[in-house]
Amino acid sequence: MCGIVGAVGLINCGDTLLDALRRLEYRGYDSAGIVTHNGNGFEIARSVGKLTSLDSLVRKKPLGGNIGIGHTRWATHGGVTEENAHPHIAADRVVIVHNGIIENHRQLRSRLEQVGHVFRSDTDSEVLAHLYVDALNTGLSLTEATRNVLDAIEGAYAFAALANDYPDMLVVARNASPLAIGLGDKASFIGSDAIALAHLTRRVIYLKDNDFAIVKAEGATVFDVNGISVERDEVIVAASPGLVDKGGYRHYMEKEIHEQPDAIAHSLAAMTGTDGRIAAPMSREQLQGISSIVMLAAGTSHYASLVARYWIEGLARVPVTCEIASEYRYRKPVTNHFSMAIAISQSGESLDTLMAMRHAAESGLQTVGLVNVPGSTVAREADVVMPTRAGPEIGVASTKAFTAQLTVLISFSVALAEAKRVITPERANKIHSQIQALPGLVGRALTSFNSIRTISHDLASARSALFLGRDVLYPLALEGALKLKELSYIHAEGFASGEMKHGPIALIEDGLPVIAMLAADELLGKAASNLREASARGGNIILLTDERAVSEVDFAQSVITVPYIDPLLAPILLAVPAQILAYLTAVEKGTDVDQPRNLAKSVTVE
Repeated sequence: MCGIVGAVGLINCGDTLLDALRRLEYRGYDSAGIVTHNGNGFEIARSVGKLTSLDSLVRKKPLGGNIGIGHTRWATHGGVTEENAHPHIAADRVVIVHNGIIENHRQLRSRLEQVGHVFRSDTDSEVLAHLYVDALNTGLSLTEATRNVLDAIEGAYAFAALANDYPDMLVVARNASPLAIGLGDKASFIGSDAIALAHLTRRVIYLKDNDFAIVKAEGATVFDVNGISVERDEVIVAASPGLVDKGGYRHYMEKEIHEQPDAIAHSLAAMTGTDGRIAAPMSREQLQGISSIVMLAAGTSHYASLVARYWIEGLARVPVTCEIASEYRYRKPVTNHFSMAIAISQSGESLDTLMAMRHAAESGLQTVGLVNVPGSTVAREADVVMPTRAGPEIGVASTKAFTAQLTVLISFSVALAEAKRVITPERANKIHSQIQALPGLVGRALTSFNSIRTISHDLASARSALFLGRDVLYPLALEGALKLKELSYIHAEGFASGEMKHGPIALIEDGLPVIAMLAADELLGKAASNLREASARGGNIILLTDERAVSEVDFAQSVITVPYIDPLLAPILLAVPAQILAYLTAVEKGTDVDQPRNLAKSVTVE
């Protein structure tokens, strides 16, 4: 998870930037860098590894200047090298730091190279610096150049740029990745979140998607997607830098829903090798030795494991069993035909999951901990750790941790399939490309809040609801039902669509909400037929689907559409509107969204 910081208006701001990066080191420590402008030109320091390496460089050769930007990196494009470390500089005119994924970077790079631009890194980020140079070369102002750059790029991003021609200002922009501007008395600051700024100022402006801003010592001017100057509310954040604030959102859960593009991008980084390909934190020989897997988890993490079973068996042809952690060791399971146990836990402290993993280890299985907290008990005790990089999740109902888990699990599935030579490199690359597109697609899905609000208004009066899905979307139906009941206290159940006629269809009566997940896959026709049966019996069909599948169901009362994606990855993308629907329904009912009754974030007792 990359972190961005910046300052303008401070004398010798290098030390301030380094201190701010320390507060964001949880967002990445593959490499780090800082650049300042001393009035005559750029001074830059970059290093591979944790911030201690950069700290040593800056101590030996302090950076001058009263304006600068810094970055701490998790690698997504290009290996962990000094050349790939940020900041990136182009033609000694523009320097940038970037968080996210520029999906169309290959096309942009090719075009820029054809007109003479020379690239020094393997990253997607460097294209931003060259795009700025290209625009400034035509005589555009920094504001006009920024609009040109934003029109050219696709994907999820937060970035900051500093131009040699404009040494008294920073330009920043965001889309589906967080970025905050801090306002001081005689200086201004930028950071990926308020944690980086809390020791400098409590006055913060949060940019909205597609915003960009010109930041000077005396303040910031914010522009919307059309380049029109707009006002964004100034927020007073918590005085303690140790507190995680809501970032201008009403609830932590709403903030965490919006943080998913970032969480997905940086969890993908955890599963990307130095060659830029999908990788797992184990050798090819270890992967080849996996004969069968038991997955241990609870709640939302259990549903992530159920999705992963489709992926691992379908792609890698390795048998998978998914166990509810609290039941696993008590039923005296037979384990001799398994070679690996994967324990999935956001906190890494869930006692049910920890004890299940210990039982698997005692039975001779290799253990893998898939966790969001690196120093947690599960992480410490597992033989191998597969980290999610979702950042702190405060809301009890898991959102970004779930989609981050799925991102890691699909990456593991591809790496396993490649190691076992049951998937072609071409197919693996296609899936990798689709995963890289997810942050941008999720960002587009997040724009559905307003359209879902009307649906949630009606859903709030329901006493019960059914969620339906087929194939890899069946576990998502279970997860959608869990979200609705834990947040709004509406009874909800998830079913496999094909099972409706085997009993659950008896529950359908006039007006019963039936929330269905559909993707444009080979089972689309069957899933649509199942829904028609529910509709014929009075069900109120609420459809969550992609742009290609939507035409198959013309009888739904409500439709929530997301961009098309390979059906294999549909659970990650369709999870977003399911979360928004549950969240807005709970808000409509006035329940405690962040702390639902009787629930805790981490279950540490049996």
